[in-house]
Amino acid sequence: MKNVIEVKNLTKKYKELKAVDNLSFEVKEGEILGLLGPNGSGKSTTINCLLSLLNFDGGDIKIFGKEMSPNAYDIKRKIGVVFQDVAVFEELSVYDNIDYFCGLYVTDKKTRKKYVEDAIKLVGLENFKKFYPKQLSGGLLRRLNIACGIAHKPKLIILDEPTVAVDPQSRNNILDGIKKLRKDGATIIYTTHYMEEVEILCDRVIILDKGSVIASGTNDELKKLSSTKEKIIVEVMDLDKNHIKEINTLKNVAQVTYKDNNLTIAYDKGKNNIVDLINYFKKEEITYNNIFVARPTLNDVFLELTGKELRD
Repeated sequence: MKNVIEVKNLTKKYKELKAVDNLSFEVKEGEILGLLGPNGSGKSTTINCLLSLLNFDGGDIKIFGKEMSPNAYDIKRKIGVVFQDVAVFEELSVYDNIDYFCGLYVTDKKTRKKYVEDAIKLVGLENFKKFYPKQLSGGLLRRLNIACGIAHKPKLIILDEPTVAVDPQSRNNILDGIKKLRKDGATIIYTTHYMEEVEILCDRVIILDKGSVIASGTNDELKKLSSTKEKIIVEVMDLDKNHIKEINTLKNVAQVTYKDNNLTIAYDKGKNNIVDLINYFKKEEITYNNIFVARPTLNDVFLELTGKELRD
């Protein structure tokens, strides 16, 4: 697959702060790339540099094999952007909003009409064409925002937190729509703080922190970076502090937590030690219900790499 985006040694400074620090990465044609990172990691700055909305201090950006610049309108026509903040016209209906944004790129009325109808169908707004934004729920409004950004059928789509604060039904609709866009040939950059969405959607993931890549690869490749290989989750009643302390001493146990009658044991060195745990329960005459074995999630890896402290 050829590269749709090539970023080499990108650097962006704000006075003494390096928001992006010698950043290099590629995005392959037809893939969904997850661009992840805690607040302040450089995600938004990187996206704004990609779109030539910000001047940068060093490095090169090529999109579709051409140098990106503020006046590269031939490139920008092939890009669709859906920012986290909803940006639609309150005085226009759902249909007219999508038609307006599509019309910025598609002048032929017959083609534009088809594209608008396709976008409406993609996000499931067929029954809301005549509604105005103020009449829409949060989930419907975000789906309208997506339709406005992708109606002109761009080859490259940048989606910045598209499912923030939406209901589960709207989230499923949005995720299904993103899969359809990729199936139709779009290349997608996807940013989110919902790691389960990344596991569902993304072919490859880049994790940024302090403006640099700290990890990249497929979901499975990133999970192998975790020092905690497996977890056991047990439904068990009335464990006391001594029980927790003794379980912590069992072979290969890395961490033990107990909350809401769920005992979670994280293991290191590759394998759990479920036999010792069951024997301990028998010895102490502890009654338990279900035992689940879980592999590390992308969220586990993300927190391990970027830390658990709060970010502004």
